[in-house]
Amino acid sequence: MSPVRRGRKRTATGSGRPDLRILEPLASGPEECDCPACTGADLTPEAFVKDLAADAADLLAVDDPLDAELFGANLVAVNDLVDDFIGALAEDIVPALARMSTPASLGVLLAIGAVEPRVRSVDAARQLLADGVPAPAWASELSEPVTVGMCRRYADPAGGASMLLCSFERSGRTHAFLVHVDHLDCDAAADVTLFPGEVLDRLTTMIEADSRRIGAPLVAEDLNPDEFRRQAERALDARAVHDQETGPDLDDLDDPDGPGYHPVAALLRARLAVLPRPTRPSDPHGAHDPGPVRPRRTSSPRMPAKRRKSDGPPRIYQIKVSLRDAEPPIWRRLEVPGDTNLAELHRIIQVAFGWDDCHLHVFETPYGAFGVADRELGHRAEKPVTLEQVAPDAGAQVRYRYDFGDDWELDIVVEKLLDRQAVGYPRCTAGRRAAPPEDCGGIWGYADLVDIISDPAHPQHRERLEWLGLPSADDFRPARFDPAEVTGLLTGQGRRG
Repeated sequence: MSPVRRGRKRTATGSGRPDLRILEPLASGPEECDCPACTGADLTPEAFVKDLAADAADLLAVDDPLDAELFGANLVAVNDLVDDFIGALAEDIVPALARMSTPASLGVLLAIGAVEPRVRSVDAARQLLADGVPAPAWASELSEPVTVGMCRRYADPAGGASMLLCSFERSGRTHAFLVHVDHLDCDAAADVTLFPGEVLDRLTTMIEADSRRIGAPLVAEDLNPDEFRRQAERALDARAVHDQETGPDLDDLDDPDGPGYHPVAALLRARLAVLPRPTRPSDPHGAHDPGPVRPRRTSSPRMPAKRRKSDGPPRIYQIKVSLRDAEPPIWRRLEVPGDTNLAELHRIIQVAFGWDDCHLHVFETPYGAFGVADRELGHRAEKPVTLEQVAPDAGAQVRYRYDFGDDWELDIVVEKLLDRQAVGYPRCTAGRRAAPPEDCGGIWGYADLVDIISDPAHPQHRERLEWLGLPSADDFRPARFDPAEVTGLLTGQGRRG
């Protein structure tokens, strides 16, 4: 199966957000195939372009040139995953497309050139047109000028977040971008969404209505195009810096609802280029703008780079997760792929300990603290970071804290690195004792709870049984633990008992 064809899901969605995801196998993951990207065989520009042009066959039939631009944006976004992919486009792929000299290769050249002018694919496309290669029906509309419409910022009065909304028009068709900016994470772009023009009025109404409904009305401000460009580029640049530090989060290439962050961000950058250059320079990365000054990050060693497809499949991490100060000990032995991100590891731990994810959490690692991004707490976003980045070798340790009131502290120790077996992951292979219930007052409160439930004469015995929702003390079994039950829950084949 080719890397191009395997990535293609559809050419457009009913929502008007085309999905032309390609080169998906370059992202890390356990799926295997016989293509060069997965087997490690040499992938020549000609072989790559042949698959690319075959995948572009549907591109020739689309009506809206925005579909073509998203096709090109998916290619350009691969530069976030493969070092100097833009250079490979310019030096190898574009010339190979030009040599192919077909309508499909011409369509790909035009699509790339609409998003990334540095690769000079438009020059190659013009030569093919001069040679008589027929152009796609959308090519003439693609060449029409793009004009800017609304430029607006919706700000959280508390200074934690904002949304940047901008619309563009070309040949009577309108589309808009909504950038979610996280001011608690260096003003980085948390997400970018592309909307068709027909929902723009409904979108603005929904934003304003939702903010009133939750009692936190957003402050709307119309921006000059140059100021919009400054704030949007600053958000995209900050996100790019964080991706370089932690490795990009490319799960959005699997998003069934439409193109994810990296392709839409690439297209947005192309749109921002038509706006006037900002007259006001952006503040340095890490300086909070707007809002209160962001505390400096504490110095920490540079984190290992995120796994790339060429590195091969990840090892399986055997980790022991132990609840600190528990007596008798409470622990779980888990097997998870090394490229499991910390957001997923958080979910795994919650399932393994029978908790309900009702409170804040954080992973404390040698490379910093990761959880839900929070400027005041100094927590960076956890989803872009994988287990093998923060605990690269056997013996490495990470601290996990959950519920900053009860303050459950768990030590995560990498016991072994294993070869993948023909079993489902993640899985639980061993453990001891039931975990404490939520909100029981921490490890010492749990010890008191066990004593109270064990003593029918205690004045709080009946009250605590009712709090636990148990008919009798016989149903309270703190020594019980079943790893197979946890594995079933992790794989979606069990239920919590």
